[in-house]
Amino acid sequence: MTPKIRTVSKIIYASEHAMGSIMIRQPLPSSAVEYLDPFVLLHHGNNKVNPEDKNEGVGPHPHRGFAPVSFLFKGGVHHRDSRGNNKAVLAGGTQWMNAGMGIIHSERPVPGTTEMELIQMWINIPAKNKMDAPSYFPVSKDETPVHISEDGKISLSVVSGNLFGLKGPVPSLSPVNSAMIHAEENGKIFIPLPPTHNAFIYLLEGQIKTGENNMAEGLHMVIYKNDGDGIAIETTKPTRALLMSGEPINEEIFAQGPFVMNSEIQIMEAYRDFRMGKMGVLIEE
Repeated sequence: MTPKIRTVSKIIYASEHAMGSIMIRQPLPSSAVEYLDPFVLLHHGNNKVNPEDKNEGVGPHPHRGFAPVSFLFKGGVHHRDSRGNNKAVLAGGTQWMNAGMGIIHSERPVPGTTEMELIQMWINIPAKNKMDAPSYFPVSKDETPVHISEDGKISLSVVSGNLFGLKGPVPSLSPVNSAMIHAEENGKIFIPLPPTHNAFIYLLEGQIKTGENNMAEGLHMVIYKNDGDGIAIETTKPTRALLMSGEPINEEIFAQGPFVMNSEIQIMEAYRDFRMGKMGVLIEE
Protein backbone atom coordinates (compact mmCIF):
# COMPACT_ATOMS: atom_id res chain seq x y z
CA MET A 1 0.00 0.00 0.00
CA THR A 2 1.42 3.36 -1.04
CA PRO A 3 1.79 5.74 1.93
CA LYS A 4 -0.17 8.97 1.80
CA ILE A 5 2.04 12.05 1.60
CA ARG A 6 1.22 14.98 3.85
CA THR A 7 0.31 18.24 2.14
CA VAL A 8 1.65 21.66 3.13
CA SER A 9 -0.34 23.91 5.45
CA LYS A 10 1.89 27.01 5.48
CA ILE A 11 5.29 28.21 4.32
CA ILE A 12 6.54 31.00 6.60
CA TYR A 13 9.46 33.34 5.99
CA ALA A 14 11.71 33.72 9.06
CA SER A 15 12.02 37.47 9.50
CA GLU A 16 15.09 38.85 11.26
CA HIS A 17 15.07 40.41 14.74
CA ALA A 18 17.68 41.76 17.16
CA MET A 19 18.03 39.90 20.46
CA GLY A 20 20.47 42.07 22.32
CA SER A 21 23.63 42.13 20.22
CA ILE A 22 22.62 38.92 18.39
CA MET A 23 20.54 38.78 15.21
CA ILE A 24 18.06 35.89 15.01
CA ARG A 25 15.36 34.72 12.63
CA GLN A 26 11.98 33.77 14.11
CA PRO A 27 9.18 32.10 12.11
CA LEU A 28 7.53 30.79 15.29
CA PRO A 29 5.75 32.49 16.92
CA SER A 30 4.80 34.94 14.19
CA SER A 31 1.74 36.55 12.66
CA ALA A 32 1.34 33.38 10.56
CA VAL A 33 1.39 30.88 13.43
CA GLU A 34 1.21 31.60 17.16
CA TYR A 35 1.80 28.07 18.49
CA LEU A 36 2.33 24.67 16.90
CA ASP A 37 1.70 22.34 19.85
CA PRO A 38 4.12 21.32 21.40
CA PHE A 39 6.49 23.75 19.62
CA VAL A 40 6.54 27.20 21.20
CA LEU A 41 9.41 29.08 19.55
CA LEU A 42 12.11 28.73 16.89
CA HIS A 43 15.18 30.96 16.78
CA HIS A 44 17.73 30.58 13.98
CA GLY A 45 20.96 32.42 14.68
CA ASN A 46 23.96 32.70 12.36
CA ASN A 47 26.46 35.22 13.72
CA LYS A 48 30.14 36.06 13.57
CA VAL A 49 31.86 35.71 16.94
CA ASN A 50 34.71 37.72 18.44
CA PRO A 51 36.72 34.97 20.20
CA GLU A 52 38.32 37.54 22.53
CA ASP A 53 35.01 38.93 23.83
CA LYS A 54 33.88 37.09 26.98
CA ASN A 55 30.45 38.73 26.72
CA GLU A 56 29.60 37.03 23.42
CA GLY A 57 26.57 34.73 23.46
CA VAL A 58 23.84 34.80 26.09
CA GLY A 59 24.61 35.40 29.76
CA PRO A 60 22.89 33.82 32.78
CA HIS A 61 19.09 33.79 32.51
CA PRO A 62 16.26 31.65 33.95
CA HIS A 63 13.78 29.18 32.44
CA ARG A 64 10.86 27.17 33.79
CA GLY A 65 8.22 24.86 32.35
CA PHE A 66 9.61 23.80 28.96
CA ALA A 67 12.61 22.35 27.14
CA PRO A 68 15.01 24.83 25.50
CA VAL A 69 16.95 22.85 22.89
CA SER A 70 19.92 24.02 20.80
CA PHE A 71 20.81 22.23 17.55
CA LEU A 72 24.37 23.21 16.54
CA PHE A 73 25.12 23.56 12.83
CA LYS A 74 28.34 25.63 12.99
CA GLY A 75 30.76 26.49 15.79
CA GLY A 76 30.10 25.41 19.36
CA VAL A 77 28.23 26.40 22.51
CA HIS A 78 29.48 26.24 26.10
CA HIS A 79 26.59 25.61 28.51
CA ARG A 80 26.76 26.32 32.24
CA ASP A 81 23.82 26.18 34.64
CA SER A 82 22.80 26.55 38.26
CA ARG A 83 22.60 22.75 38.69
CA GLY A 84 26.34 22.41 38.12
CA ASN A 85 26.29 21.29 34.48
CA ASN A 86 29.25 22.59 32.48
CA LYS A 87 29.59 21.26 28.94
CA ALA A 88 30.62 22.34 25.43
CA VAL A 89 28.87 20.95 22.36
CA LEU A 90 30.23 21.41 18.83
CA ALA A 91 28.67 21.46 15.36
CA GLY A 92 26.49 18.43 14.69
CA GLY A 93 25.65 18.12 18.37
CA THR A 94 22.65 19.12 20.48
CA GLN A 95 22.02 20.56 23.93
CA TRP A 96 18.63 19.51 25.31
CA MET A 97 17.58 20.92 28.67
CA ASN A 98 14.31 20.25 30.48
CA ALA A 99 14.00 23.40 32.59
CA GLY A 100 11.37 21.86 34.85
CA MET A 101 10.80 23.80 38.10
CA GLY A 102 13.48 26.32 37.22
CA ILE A 103 17.11 26.69 36.22
CA ILE A 104 19.54 29.47 35.34
CA HIS A 105 21.94 28.88 32.45
CA SER A 106 24.27 30.68 30.07
CA GLU A 107 25.21 29.89 26.47
CA ARG A 108 28.58 31.18 25.33
CA PRO A 109 30.63 30.41 22.22
CA VAL A 110 33.29 27.76 22.67
CA PRO A 111 36.72 29.49 22.92
CA GLY A 112 38.23 29.98 19.47
CA THR A 113 34.85 30.02 17.73
CA THR A 114 34.57 32.69 15.01
CA GLU A 115 31.13 31.76 13.63
CA MET A 116 28.17 30.15 15.32
CA GLU A 117 24.99 28.90 13.66
CA LEU A 118 22.29 27.15 15.62
CA ILE A 119 18.58 26.65 15.96
CA GLN A 120 17.08 26.98 19.41
CA MET A 121 13.69 25.40 19.90
CA TRP A 122 11.39 25.92 22.85
CA ILE A 123 9.39 22.72 23.28
CA ASN A 124 6.47 22.64 25.68
CA ILE A 125 6.35 19.89 28.31
CA PRO A 126 3.24 18.44 29.99
CA ALA A 127 1.80 20.20 33.04
CA LYS A 128 2.65 17.15 35.18
CA ASN A 129 6.36 17.67 34.39
CA LYS A 130 6.64 21.45 34.66
CA MET A 131 7.80 21.32 38.28
CA ASP A 132 10.11 18.32 37.86
CA ALA A 133 13.79 18.63 38.76
CA PRO A 134 15.65 20.11 35.76
CA SER A 135 17.68 17.77 33.53
CA TYR A 136 20.35 18.36 30.89
CA PHE A 137 21.39 16.18 27.94
CA PRO A 138 24.46 17.18 25.89
CA VAL A 139 24.78 15.03 22.75
CA SER A 140 27.76 15.10 20.38
CA LYS A 141 27.68 14.54 16.63
CA ASP A 142 29.29 11.11 17.11
CA GLU A 143 26.59 10.12 19.62
CA THR A 144 23.78 10.95 17.18
CA PRO A 145 22.56 8.08 14.94
CA VAL A 146 22.30 8.86 11.22
CA HIS A 147 19.92 7.58 8.53
CA ILE A 148 21.01 7.89 4.89
CA SER A 149 18.43 8.02 2.09
CA GLU A 150 18.36 5.24 -0.52
CA ASP A 151 19.96 7.54 -3.10
CA GLY A 152 22.73 8.42 -0.61
CA LYS A 153 22.11 12.14 -0.94
CA ILE A 154 20.19 12.98 2.25
CA SER A 155 21.25 12.32 5.85
CA LEU A 156 19.09 12.63 8.96
CA SER A 157 20.82 12.84 12.34
CA VAL A 158 18.17 11.61 14.80
CA VAL A 159 18.29 13.50 18.11
CA SER A 160 15.02 12.42 19.75
CA GLY A 161 12.12 10.10 19.09
CA ASN A 162 12.26 7.33 16.52
CA LEU A 163 12.86 7.75 12.80
CA PHE A 164 13.59 4.90 10.38
CA GLY A 165 14.03 2.60 13.36
CA LEU A 166 16.73 4.80 14.85
CA LYS A 167 16.12 5.93 18.42
CA GLY A 168 17.40 9.38 19.32
CA PRO A 169 19.66 9.60 22.40
CA VAL A 170 17.53 12.29 24.14
CA PRO A 171 14.49 11.12 26.17
CA SER A 172 11.86 13.81 25.54
CA LEU A 173 9.03 14.20 28.08
CA SER A 174 6.36 13.87 25.38
CA PRO A 175 6.66 12.18 21.96
CA VAL A 176 8.93 14.42 19.86
CA ASN A 177 10.92 13.43 16.76
CA SER A 178 13.81 15.69 15.81
CA ALA A 179 16.51 15.40 13.17
CA MET A 180 19.17 17.59 11.62
CA ILE A 181 19.14 17.24 7.82
CA HIS A 182 22.08 17.64 5.44
CA ALA A 183 21.35 17.04 1.75
CA GLU A 184 22.95 17.22 -1.66
CA GLU A 185 21.11 18.51 -4.70
CA ASN A 186 18.53 16.15 -6.30
CA GLY A 187 18.05 13.97 -3.24
CA LYS A 188 14.71 12.33 -2.49
CA ILE A 189 13.27 10.85 0.70
CA PHE A 190 9.96 9.91 2.31
CA ILE A 191 9.96 10.32 6.09
CA PRO A 192 7.24 8.33 7.91
CA LEU A 193 5.69 10.24 10.82
CA PRO A 194 2.81 9.50 13.20
CA PRO A 195 -0.36 10.98 11.62
CA THR A 196 -1.29 12.69 14.90
CA HIS A 197 2.00 14.59 15.15
CA ASN A 198 2.26 18.25 14.24
CA ALA A 199 5.27 18.52 11.94
CA PHE A 200 7.49 21.08 10.25
CA ILE A 201 10.79 21.52 8.44
CA TYR A 202 12.88 24.67 8.84
CA LEU A 203 15.41 25.33 6.09
CA LEU A 204 18.63 27.03 7.13
CA GLU A 205 19.64 27.13 3.48
CA GLY A 206 18.85 25.41 0.20
CA GLN A 207 15.62 24.58 -1.55
CA ILE A 208 13.15 21.69 -1.46
CA LYS A 209 10.06 20.50 -3.26
CA THR A 210 7.56 18.99 -0.85
CA GLY A 211 3.86 18.25 -0.41
CA GLU A 212 1.99 18.80 -3.68
CA ASN A 213 4.98 20.31 -5.52
CA ASN A 214 5.35 23.20 -3.07
CA MET A 215 8.73 24.92 -3.32
CA ALA A 216 10.43 26.21 -0.17
CA GLU A 217 13.65 28.20 0.03
CA GLY A 218 16.19 28.64 2.80
CA LEU A 219 15.07 30.74 5.81
CA HIS A 220 11.53 29.39 5.52
CA MET A 221 9.51 27.10 7.80
CA VAL A 222 7.26 24.51 6.14
CA ILE A 223 4.31 23.40 8.30
CA TYR A 224 2.48 20.26 7.21
CA LYS A 225 -1.16 19.26 7.52
CA ASN A 226 -2.05 16.18 9.57
CA ASP A 227 -3.38 14.41 6.49
CA GLY A 228 -0.90 11.65 5.69
CA ASP A 229 1.59 9.01 6.76
CA GLY A 230 4.68 11.17 6.42
CA ILE A 231 6.42 13.85 4.38
CA ALA A 232 8.17 13.66 1.03
CA ILE A 233 11.15 15.87 0.21
CA GLU A 234 13.08 16.45 -3.01
CA THR A 235 16.09 18.75 -2.73
CA THR A 236 16.62 21.08 -5.67
CA LYS A 237 19.71 22.69 -4.10
CA PRO A 238 22.17 21.58 -1.42
CA THR A 239 20.16 21.93 1.76
CA ARG A 240 20.52 22.08 5.55
CA ALA A 241 17.37 21.82 7.62
CA LEU A 242 15.74 20.81 10.88
CA LEU A 243 12.84 18.36 10.97
CA MET A 244 10.55 18.20 14.00
CA SER A 245 7.32 16.40 14.75
CA GLY A 246 5.48 16.14 18.04
CA GLU A 247 2.33 14.77 19.63
CA PRO A 248 0.14 17.72 20.70
CA ILE A 249 -0.07 18.06 24.48
CA ASN A 250 -3.45 19.80 24.20
CA GLU A 251 -3.07 21.96 27.31
CA GLU A 252 -3.51 25.71 27.54
CA ILE A 253 -0.20 27.53 27.79
CA PHE A 254 0.98 30.95 28.93
CA ALA A 255 4.38 31.96 27.57
CA GLN A 256 5.90 35.13 28.98
CA GLY A 257 9.56 36.11 29.06
CA PRO A 258 11.68 33.03 29.77
CA PHE A 259 8.82 30.91 31.17
CA VAL A 260 6.18 28.63 29.61
CA MET A 261 3.44 27.62 32.04
CA ASN A 262 -0.27 26.74 32.06
CA SER A 263 -1.69 29.87 33.70
CA GLU A 264 -0.92 33.53 34.28
CA ILE A 265 -0.67 32.88 38.02
CA GLN A 266 2.04 30.27 37.40
CA ILE A 267 3.97 32.84 35.35
CA MET A 268 3.79 35.29 38.28
CA GLU A 269 4.98 32.54 40.62
CA ALA A 270 7.91 31.81 38.29
CA TYR A 271 9.07 35.43 38.37
CA ARG A 272 8.68 35.47 42.17
CA ASP A 273 10.68 32.25 42.61
CA PHE A 274 13.41 33.53 40.31
CA ARG A 275 13.73 36.78 42.29
CA MET A 276 13.84 34.80 45.55
CA GLY A 277 16.71 32.67 44.26
CA LYS A 278 14.73 29.43 44.15
CA MET A 279 16.08 28.62 40.66
CA GLY A 280 19.64 28.69 41.92
CA VAL A 281 22.61 30.92 41.17
CA LEU A 282 25.04 30.82 38.26
CA ILE A 283 28.34 32.66 38.56
CA GLU A 284 30.43 32.36 35.43
CA GLU A 285 34.17 31.99 35.98
